Amino acid sequence: MKQNESSLTSLVSAFGRAFHSKYDTPKIFDDFIAKDLISEEEFSAISKNMIDGIQFFNKDIGQRYKDDPAEILKWITQVQLSPTPLARSAYCEKVLFNEVKLGVKQYVILGAGLDTFSFRYPEMSNSLKIFEIDHPATQELKKKKLNDVKLNIPANLHFISMDFTTKFSMQKLINDGFDNKKTLFSLLGVSYYLTKEENANLISHLFANIPSGSSIVFDYADETLFKEKGRSNRVENMVIMASASGEPMKSSFTYNEIEHMLGKSDLLIYEHLTPASINELFFRNRTDYLSAFETIHFIHAVKK
Repeated sequence: MKQNESSLTSLVSAFGRAFHSKYDTPKIFDDFIAKDLISEEEFSAISKNMIDGIQFFNKDIGQRYKDDPAEILKWITQVQLSPTPLARSAYCEKVLFNEVKLGVKQYVILGAGLDTFSFRYPEMSNSLKIFEIDHPATQELKKKKLNDVKLNIPANLHFISMDFTTKFSMQKLINDGFDNKKTLFSLLGVSYYLTKEENANLISHLFANIPSGSSIVFDYADETLFKEKGRSNRVENMVIMASASGEPMKSSFTYNEIEHMLGKSDLLIYEHLTPASINELFFRNRTDYLSAFETIHFIHAVKK
């Protein structure tokens, strides 16, 4: 992953959350801070790029709404960009709040990008340590944006610059105040860009010396990833776009493979959400374009 591409990925993800917060009803996940981290110029530029790319996403939609760019943008954002990031964030934070009730004291966000959890929940500043891990370039971009909009970094938020996809260092977290206490890790939007071996090594490193009851939330692509086209070819488009950006998708798993990989690190699957169950949980009865992606699953796994 190149540094500038890392920043672009985080920008586009934040754009999807900001768009949802500003325009969509009802809310699946209301990231009301995201719009502050995306400048008007960035929001306009990303919007224009998406609208200009409608022929790639869906020529029929492009023709149908050729005089309505706002509807084209809504279609692309709701069909292609937003469904998985919104649902996985909503699911992860639901798990987090439950885990805090059960004694979790630390939250480690791997591939945090422009995550805004600590700013949306300042009341947790004394009860939860938060560690955001990402590429140095992405973190510098975030710090600049926070400074630009005069958002102070909470005392419980720690930035850890690291390419955790190639070499994870628990020592870096320890040096910044990480304790041997019950912890929740989140790994969202990352697993499919790693090989199966890289995923297994990362999880092994994360849980090697972590207390029982610690857990992880992550999303993964199932074995149909490279065959499924999806609604309006969106799964195929996702794979094509990832490859074109220089960040190809590398892995997909059967449920048994996920279970086996986690088991080697003494993790048990506590909850598994299939695309159908994600759709039922987060997208039921919507009247817009939002629906769960066909190949993406969510897992909450707990250390024995």
